[in-house]
Amino acid sequence: MHDLKEFLLDKGYVRIKLKKTITNHFEINARINGIKGTFILDTGASKSCVGTDDIAFFNLETKDSEHKASGAGPSEIDTLISTKNSIAIGKFKLKKISLILIDLSHINKALENQEAGPVKGIIGADILHKGKAIIDYNKKYLYLLNKKKGS
Repeated sequence: MHDLKEFLLDKGYVRIKLKKTITNHFEINARINGIKGTFILDTGASKSCVGTDDIAFFNLETKDSEHKASGAGPSEIDTLISTKNSIAIGKFKLKKISLILIDLSHINKALENQEAGPVKGIIGADILHKGKAIIDYNKKYLYLLNKKKGS
């Protein structure tokens, strides 16, 4: 019988190592528009986001957004949106991805208070869904399905 890794790799998935942080989150490295950053993997976040401080860093073109972001905190957060971006997580790649831009200073401050490093953003359910994500929590791997050419 195949193990999970062999089974998923045979199905066209790519395997990405996850790093568990002191805050009990999984961190992942990703490239947005070809530029590398560290992100929190958050299955509860409906949309992937980048910090507003990193708009120039990732070469993002932004537009105003009427949507407000919300999380575990008590208030809603103003957002911007950036469309037509590329993302690569390991060998998994997507084009024409929209990203929400929010102020991540409160998140990075909380990480700093727990002696964890800052992040550039959050990889959310939108990207995980497109990649038909499977998370192996025990072995700390994320599996994402690369679309086959022509499909």
